[in-house]
Amino acid sequence: MTKKVTITDLAKRANVSVTTVSQILNGKDDRFSEKTVKRVHQLQKEMGYAPDFNAQSLIRRSGHTIGVLVPNINNPFFSRFLRGIESVAMDNGYIPLIFGSNNNQKLESYYLFESIRRAADGMIIASAISDVSYIDNILNQNGIPYLLTDQAPITEGDKVDVNNYHGGEMLADYLIKKGHRDVTVVTDKQPTLNLHQRLVGFLDMFKRHQMAIPNERIIETDLTKLGGYHAAKSALATKPTAIFALNDEIAIGLYRGIHEAGLRIPDDISVVGYDDIDLAEYVTPTLTTIHQPAFEMGESAAKLILARIQDQKRAFQEVSLPIELIERNSVRDIRS
Repeated sequence: MTKKVTITDLAKRANVSVTTVSQILNGKDDRFSEKTVKRVHQLQKEMGYAPDFNAQSLIRRSGHTIGVLVPNINNPFFSRFLRGIESVAMDNGYIPLIFGSNNNQKLESYYLFESIRRAADGMIIASAISDVSYIDNILNQNGIPYLLTDQAPITEGDKVDVNNYHGGEMLADYLIKKGHRDVTVVTDKQPTLNLHQRLVGFLDMFKRHQMAIPNERIIETDLTKLGGYHAAKSALATKPTAIFALNDEIAIGLYRGIHEAGLRIPDDISVVGYDDIDLAEYVTPTLTTIHQPAFEMGESAAKLILARIQDQKRAFQEVSLPIELIERNSVRDIRS
C-alpha cells in the first residue's frame, strides 16, 4: 500500500521545519521569503500533500463545513440552490456536505449524525423534516446552529422567504385573464408547507373571482416528472382548459401524458408550472412558470448560516427574495 504523504515528508523535501510548512499552508506566508513560500507550494503540488482534515478539525475545533440536507439532489431546482450555497461557502473557506434525504426520516437521522460526526459548523435544511423538535434537540446539544428553508417547516430562526402564496396568486390571475375557468391542479400527495402555500394562493384567487375550483379538480401525485406523467390521464378526465402543476417537474411529465393522449399544448390544453427549472426553456412549447431565484436562495441561506456560526446570539434575520411570472408559450388565450 502506498504511504500517505505527510507534512514531515514535505518539510524534509523543502529543507525547512514542519512549523514553517504549516504556517505557509495556513496563509501566514508573509513571515517567510518569497523563495521559501514558492518552493513549499510547488512541492505540495508535486508530492500531492493534503493537510489531514481530522487533525485540523481538532486543532481549530471546527470542520469548516456546512451540512446541507435537501429532499432531492436530482431536481434541477435544488441543483441551482446547492450551487448558490457552494459559491458562498467556498468564498469563505467552508466546504458544504450535501445530502439528499428523499424526505425519509431514517436518512434524515443518519445524515444529521454524519454531519455532526464530521464536525459541521452549521446546517442548512431544505428537506421536509419529519420532527423539528428532534432536529432542534440534537443540533442544539452539539452547539450547531441551523437554518430551515424551502420545503422545511417554518420555525423561529433565520429565514429565506420567496412568498409561495403570492406565486400561486400570480399564476391564477394570469390564467383568469387568459379566459380560463375550468382549471385543474396537479399537486403532491403530501405537500410540504411551501407547496401548500402556493396551492392555497392559487385556489384563493379563483375564489375571489367566484370561480372556486372543486376538489375533484385537484389531482394528487408524486412531485416528479414520472408523477406528472402518471397524473395526466386523471387530470385530462376532468376536461380542463388549463392545468396548474405545482412544480415544473410535474408539468414536464404532464407534457408527455398530454402528447400521448393525442392533444397539443397550448392549442387543446394549457399548462403552467412553478420553479422555472432549466428544462422549462427547452420543452416544446416552452413552459410558462413562476421563476424562483434558487441560486440566490442558496446564497442567502449560506450567508445567514455563516453569520450565525460567527455569532449565535445575533438577532434573527429574514431575507425576502422576489419571484417573477415567466410567460412563455404553453398557455392559450381563450377569451375570444
